[in-house]
Amino acid sequence: MEASRATTTTTASLELGGVRQLVADYVTLTKPKVQLLLLLTTVTTMYVAGDPSVSLVLLTLLGGSLSAGGAAAVNHYWDRDIDAQMARTATRPIPAGRVSPRAALAYGLILQALSFALLATTVNVLAALLALSGFLGYVFVYTIWLKRRSPQNIVIGGAAGAVPPLVGWAAVTGGLDPAALYLFAIVFYWTPPHFWALSLLMKSEYERVGVPMMPVVHGETETRRQIVLYTVLLGVLTLLPVVFGFFGAIYGVVALVLGGAFLTLALRLQRRADRRSALRTYLFSLAYLAALFAAMVLDARLLG
Repeated sequence: MEASRATTTTTASLELGGVRQLVADYVTLTKPKVQLLLLLTTVTTMYVAGDPSVSLVLLTLLGGSLSAGGAAAVNHYWDRDIDAQMARTATRPIPAGRVSPRAALAYGLILQALSFALLATTVNVLAALLALSGFLGYVFVYTIWLKRRSPQNIVIGGAAGAVPPLVGWAAVTGGLDPAALYLFAIVFYWTPPHFWALSLLMKSEYERVGVPMMPVVHGETETRRQIVLYTVLLGVLTLLPVVFGFFGAIYGVVALVLGGAFLTLALRLQRRADRRSALRTYLFSLAYLAALFAAMVLDARLLG
């Protein structure tokens, strides 16, 4: 009797563990850590654009999360062959054999369909279309077309990651204006130095699987030079909204300080050319974008 109970308990524990693993795998397919920064740019933009209700913010974030998660799942499906060859990605659900490629693809498409339906019916059609454009850009332009063909993959394909501020603006105002396009441009120009710093750390793995990231094709020296160049362009771009009156002194000071710190790290990376500097630049770039968009909200609320 006791042996039977022990067997039953063990079986139930195994089944529960299997369910937990399955849920965890499907969450992993949506790349939740990557989504956090995208959703931050969405919600901060919404409070810059106006005074949205809590329900509107939550619905927009849910719709955006479904769209970004769907794109990530399709990316997992398409990149399953190279993921299996890289140590960093070999344990992902598809290459590890825990989720089938067909299931991951269906999951991604269903998430995007739910996103469009939710945003179109509860927010507005423009926000739904913009989220869809981000999905299509990430899947077809970046993942399928450019990632394995061009070292400019993250530059051009990065436009998909710059769509969330547009979704947030459209959700609140029902349209787009020059201020929204500036926010799009800021994320667009932020993406290359952010991702190239990471690619310096992952160069050997990208090289092994034949992905033409900047350090693989043009070398680390040129990559570091490009990081400095784009960081300068980004710093100038972040100050233009102040020049044109979209934001005031609070945002301007924060943008100037953050831009100076980012450029300092980029120059240090160019001079020292070591992994530690690359890691510091990459990690700071994450905090940089979050702090910059938070400063926009603060400026809009206190000086708007």
